[in-house]
Amino acid sequence: MIAVISYPPLGPIHLGPIHLSVHGLFIAVGVLAGAWLASRHLARAGGDVDQYQSVLSWALVGALLGARFLTAPAALLDGAGWSALSPLSGNFSILGGFTGGILVGLWRIRALGMPVLPTLDISTHGLALGTVIGRLGCLAIVEHLGRPTSLPWGYGLMAGYNVAPAHDSLECTAAQAGANGLCGVYQPVAAYDLIGASLLLIALAVLARRVPMRTGQLFALWMAWYGLQRFLLDFLRVGDASIGPISWNQLSGLAAGSGGIVLYWWLGRHGTAEESALAAVVKPERKRT
Repeated sequence: MIAVISYPPLGPIHLGPIHLSVHGLFIAVGVLAGAWLASRHLARAGGDVDQYQSVLSWALVGALLGARFLTAPAALLDGAGWSALSPLSGNFSILGGFTGGILVGLWRIRALGMPVLPTLDISTHGLALGTVIGRLGCLAIVEHLGRPTSLPWGYGLMAGYNVAPAHDSLECTAAQAGANGLCGVYQPVAAYDLIGASLLLIALAVLARRVPMRTGQLFALWMAWYGLQRFLLDFLRVGDASIGPISWNQLSGLAAGSGGIVLYWWLGRHGTAEESALAAVVKPERKRT
């Protein structure tokens, strides 16, 4: 048998009449952990945590809507018709969740009279942490498999495994499997995204402490890194709706990454000379001098 990484996906958790999605649980934990981390930074900076919690509550609603409806254009391109606009069925997108959450969050920040760029900086670590935890849920249910591969760290889909619904076509029975019991070996794109998001979280922590930045530039770095990361990783995926040579997800990632680069450059030239709000939190001695 060839060396691969293989494990049975985790199915729903059944608590009487209640069926809990393992993926959904990880997403919920990621949201809570990210909110806790950002709120902790804000409290250390002397900000109004109650106001910020209001921003997060509204942003969560926007994230749920964005996660569902950013995939609608791709579904329409695939000929899904009106079902593409259903709020309860269809695909969900983490980039859409970020987009919807940030846009609604910005509206709430402005409505409450909070400073926009410092609040975005404060939120940056929470966004990265939430992504890391959420991707653990993708690994648990075996979602976001990519192209077939012969790499030793590929995910080996065994006969009888029930992976995420998006990969139903890859499943097979014991009679259909090869001599080693494998239906196939595929790129673990979710694992790559988890590694990239973890490195991003570490990089943000180091940069916030050691590199002077204008207010808002830390958020711009998060936006650029994760957007371009998704753009590159999605070259390993197949079956997504495409616009020319790239998929709709890649177009979203490229837009986010490019926007982050432009925002970082613009803030460097026109932004306030004060360091980011998060830098003031993690380096209080600089704040006092």
